[in-house]
Amino acid sequence: MTITLDLSRRNNAVPGKERLTGLSVPALKAELEALGLEPKPASMRARQLRRWIHHFGVTDFAAMTDIAKDLRAQLAEKFEIDRPDIADHQVSRDGTQKWLTRYAPGVEGESVYIPDVGKAGALCVSSQVGCTLNCTFCHTGTQALVRNLTAQEIVQQVIIARDALAEWPSSNEDRRLTNIVFMGMGEPLYNLDNVAEAIDTISDGDGISIGRRRITVSTAGVAPKIPELGARTGAMLAISLHATNDDLRNELVPLNRKYDIKTLFEAIRAYPDLGNSKRVTFEYVMLKGVNDTLAEARDLVKLLKGVPSKINLIPFNPWPGSPYECSDWETIEAFAEVLNRAGYASPIRTPRGRDILAACGQLRSESVKVRASELRKQRLAAEGSETQG
Repeated sequence: MTITLDLSRRNNAVPGKERLTGLSVPALKAELEALGLEPKPASMRARQLRRWIHHFGVTDFAAMTDIAKDLRAQLAEKFEIDRPDIADHQVSRDGTQKWLTRYAPGVEGESVYIPDVGKAGALCVSSQVGCTLNCTFCHTGTQALVRNLTAQEIVQQVIIARDALAEWPSSNEDRRLTNIVFMGMGEPLYNLDNVAEAIDTISDGDGISIGRRRITVSTAGVAPKIPELGARTGAMLAISLHATNDDLRNELVPLNRKYDIKTLFEAIRAYPDLGNSKRVTFEYVMLKGVNDTLAEARDLVKLLKGVPSKINLIPFNPWPGSPYECSDWETIEAFAEVLNRAGYASPIRTPRGRDILAACGQLRSESVKVRASELRKQRLAAEGSETQG
């Protein structure tokens, strides 16, 4: 079945109407019961709505041909299945795409699609607008926390990307979006209830249908919540590590002062079902003269002993006013060689989307300062001046 999307409606939600796009089946059922349906028919209709919205990606109740016309009319009167307002959409020279989505006045979050990552392509989603962690190498950490995103708002990021990629209806063949990574704005484990609900919806086989083993949640180290994340979601775990000793990690990742490396690794070892097919990904940003010596590579090998692991080495992505530089390429390769010889997969992540500030550590919405769209105009104007000069 082929569905043609009416994309002209995506940013025109009617005031006073609630948006159903991105809601879980239980949440849809609750809305239908509030509309007057009895629990049993509400449950059946919720599953139908889920399939139309999250499998076919429809934006008009009229397309839901297996739902009675009178009920469709009721739904259209009270609800929307539109998309949130896309305040800005940028495409990098390398094919990376970034969206700034406006959920409410002053509440804007970024998500990034990265081609050729995972099986075919990955979407980096945000769980919060802003962040409280203040990691010193991360641009996102310079933006104060605005609020947690709801489960619905997290799922909407996936739907917006699938619109752009023309990936409706859902299919397991020839997908361009195959992986979801919670590595955008915010600390997912400080919003675990909404993250877990969003993962349930994203992985629902009758809807968006991206399997839990293709969903990765990255944390800076909220140790008490790590085993709970595994038990509730079955997702893959990533740790934003960046240092092998407490003194340096206290500086780079201030959360380490609350949950030190020993506490963190006790929680990691308690993550359910770890093994060769479910390894922990450790993210390690390469900072010149800070954490990139061969001695630190050897210390990393010792630290990971007994934990099924792979290490993503991330060349530092600069941002305006950042105090760090990226390690030299030869240094990164030598660091990786130490890890490889010890038997750890340690790919060096190719920087993507740097020209649109979409690379790892660069996400930062401009809700409280200049809108991203205005920044983009300023950048284009500056490039034009340079060309004319």
